[in-house]
Amino acid sequence: MVKQKFMISGMTCSACSSHVEKSVRRLEGMEKVSVNLLTNSMQTEYDDAVCSEEQIIRAVEKAGYGAQAAAGRPGSTATGGRSDGAAEAGTAGGAAAGERSGSTAEAGTSGGGTDGAGPSGPNGMREQKAQRPQNRDRVAQEADRERRRMRRRLLISVLFWIPLMYVAMYHMFYEWFGLPVPQLVHHTLHGPENAMAFAFTQFLLLLPILYVNQKYFTNGFRALRYKNPNMDSLIAIGAGAAILYGIVAIYQIGYGLGHGDTALVERYSMDLYFESAGTILTLITVGKYLESRSKGKTSEAITRLLDLSPKTTLVVRNGVESIIPTEEVRRGDIFLVKPGSLVPVDGIILEGTSSLDESAITGESIPVEKKAGDSVISAAMNKAGFLKCEAVKVGEDTTLSQIIRLVEEAGASKAPIARLADRIAGVFVPVVICIALAAMIVWLLAGAGFEFAMSTAIAVLVISCPCALGLATPVAIMAGTGTGARNGVLIKSGEALQAAKGIDTVVLDKTGTITEGRPRVQDILVTAEGYTQRQALGIAAALEKGSEHPLAEAVVSAAEEAGLQIGAVTDFTASFGRGIEGTAEDGIRYYIGKDAWMKELGIPVDGEAKDQIRRLAEDGKTPLVLADGRQALAVLGVADSVKPTSRQAIAAFAGLGIRTVMLTGDNRITAQAIQKQLGIPEVVAEVLPEEKAAKIAALQQEGRKVAMIGDGINDAPALAGADVGIAIGAGTDVALESADIILMKNDLLDAVTVIRLSRAVIRNIRENLFWAFFYNCIGIPVAAGVFYPIWGWKLNPMFGAVAMSLSSIFVVCNALRLRRFRAEKAQTQEKLQTDGKEKQEETGLHKSADATDDLSARGSGRKGDNMTKTITIEGMSCSHCTGRVQKALEALEGVESVEMSLEQKTAVLTARKDLADEELRRAVEEAGYEVVRIEA
Repeated sequence: MVKQKFMISGMTCSACSSHVEKSVRRLEGMEKVSVNLLTNSMQTEYDDAVCSEEQIIRAVEKAGYGAQAAAGRPGSTATGGRSDGAAEAGTAGGAAAGERSGSTAEAGTSGGGTDGAGPSGPNGMREQKAQRPQNRDRVAQEADRERRRMRRRLLISVLFWIPLMYVAMYHMFYEWFGLPVPQLVHHTLHGPENAMAFAFTQFLLLLPILYVNQKYFTNGFRALRYKNPNMDSLIAIGAGAAILYGIVAIYQIGYGLGHGDTALVERYSMDLYFESAGTILTLITVGKYLESRSKGKTSEAITRLLDLSPKTTLVVRNGVESIIPTEEVRRGDIFLVKPGSLVPVDGIILEGTSSLDESAITGESIPVEKKAGDSVISAAMNKAGFLKCEAVKVGEDTTLSQIIRLVEEAGASKAPIARLADRIAGVFVPVVICIALAAMIVWLLAGAGFEFAMSTAIAVLVISCPCALGLATPVAIMAGTGTGARNGVLIKSGEALQAAKGIDTVVLDKTGTITEGRPRVQDILVTAEGYTQRQALGIAAALEKGSEHPLAEAVVSAAEEAGLQIGAVTDFTASFGRGIEGTAEDGIRYYIGKDAWMKELGIPVDGEAKDQIRRLAEDGKTPLVLADGRQALAVLGVADSVKPTSRQAIAAFAGLGIRTVMLTGDNRITAQAIQKQLGIPEVVAEVLPEEKAAKIAALQQEGRKVAMIGDGINDAPALAGADVGIAIGAGTDVALESADIILMKNDLLDAVTVIRLSRAVIRNIRENLFWAFFYNCIGIPVAAGVFYPIWGWKLNPMFGAVAMSLSSIFVVCNALRLRRFRAEKAQTQEKLQTDGKEKQEETGLHKSADATDDLSARGSGRKGDNMTKTITIEGMSCSHCTGRVQKALEALEGVESVEMSLEQKTAVLTARKDLADEELRRAVEEAGYEVVRIEA
């Protein structure tokens, strides 16, 4: 199967997109096709052994529209289809070969050359990937040109419409309101004797409006020729009927003047309808222009993402530094990232240290410290140090490019809720045309005048709005997926977005989802006199430093975080599965490992040590006994830490009425400890990956809509089997393929954001569809004159044109409200720190023989409270500014962490000791910024 995107030209309403979709879906080998009116694009998935790019383009052209491949495949060629610029000139793509003869000067060729055809094989693939950003740029440029053309059409239309309306209605100003009228107008246009000049002047003023808006007529009548009437067809028929009637009126006026029939002259000079035609075309153009501007805002997320990628990169080739376009960077190239610069491609740091702001990609506001060997992702901001990196992923393979691709595909996809609108749109325009003809015939049979009947038919044609139906779903999906991307949530399709709305059960993996995914020392319990927590941790770290076991890494990390000097150990011996022994610098031989191993060595583990081991095991932690050959000195409790926001996320799920189930391969005791700690209703432990998928299936058989949240690797079967698969902290190809929704950072709260965002988007779509149906169901009968015999309601075609334009604008603006959606936020840092201290007290971290012991390792029992202050700062305008302030504050003695917020203009500082406000103020001002206030 091949996935390919096409750009479609000539579409103006949902009827167009429906016809294109039906035409392409009929092709043999076509698996999926989704046409998006908002982006004028078509996403296809087809068997390239049966179906080809050329067949798809021909199918679109036979429907009366143009198509070109947005990005070709190696060895493929694309032919046919004019660009939107060609459509503007009066074509919709053309069905004949002659209409496809290279008339795409503005948008570029639709297939050949660099865009569609490329060398086959690996080199061809690389070239094609490098060209895709150019495709995006070209599409964006064409959209910008189209907006400029629309603005020019609008200005010319308004320029001639104003005098047209004045000429048509000046007599009302004069006769009804007594307003003065220029003598020239009065003498040349007023009265039956000037009726021909009056009518012909309006016709001349209408001609420029007709010329600049000829697209409605060329596209509209072409669609009728292909038996696929669309919105342009309605406008063309309505405005065309008014124009033809006005021309007939001119002949009638000429006949009346030649034969002295004054009554005939007065009758037709008051029923010209030139101003109605001009008003319809002008107001529709006003609505289309405003609609195009509003629709542009729904895709701002993609535009912003594109802007994140630097256009040039500083590379080192053959020892020489040079600046090249980012799309020319190749895998293995050495590139440099200066302070304040964006990372151009994904890579590995070779030299240097720095903190990187990855918020643009992950949504995580806290900068990440990086050093040699760490990975960097495209679009991250280098805040401080100088980095030398090797390119690993370039072009379409970078994290930023994958995000853009996913957002584009999601925006181009359709939610199941859109199917009703699509079915209606397919028959909407023909039905409206039939209603207009029926209304005209009925009023003529009822004895109404021809002018009344024709006015009614025109009003029906111009008030009906298939655009509102067509835009109801895609604008909401585009706005919703864009908002998700801005918050580090990637939704791969409209189907996934709608499915997430109905989720009533969330199944959570434990490791890496609820927990950090790596063990940490959470307890240091001293059981022998003469030792402190710091001494015990130092000895344990010295022993474990020579081991690569995850538990050993946890002990060493705890010592490093505590600022301890890790000593050397001689005669190091490791007993697999049991523990480690070695001689420390003090000459004593120490042991650390399982209590069963201590018993084998003849080291007694009883009394308080035995009690602590049992308690730690009951809490799901792994106890490590530290001994000196004679007695147990301390017991260290090691466990995978629960993420700070997991408790809040599970509570939030419960608040949304969603049941949570933890599914883990870990042992039952550990799982139950996590369950008790977080209040998870149901836990299933000791399951294999394939058994996880079976549990998902069992819940679905109970009638539940299940979302699986996992890391996207060992949970791949469960992710694929769930109604919605959510990969948390993703970055692997397995996650991208298995999951429907990808969370770019390791925060379970983002899964809550997904559910809330899904509900908001589907609610917005329903509001849009309700308005689209309600508007047409009320507007069309009013325009047809159904209520005229009862209440005298009759709709002027000009007001119908206004209503039609406003209907589409309303739908788009309603969808834009989704941009104000706010992601589920974690509790404040101060609250999380308080929870952490309470947790430490609950786990008994401070229970030791030495009450004065002070550890700075996380979870290692520091006594006393930290000082937290919030500093409001004026003058910060970018992430580089926040980086300077953060660096200045972190340089102060005793400062543990500084969390910057550019949006709120604040710095939240946590320190081990109380720092004077004046000291903080001085540090910020020396960095070049102003302190507004400092709050404790």
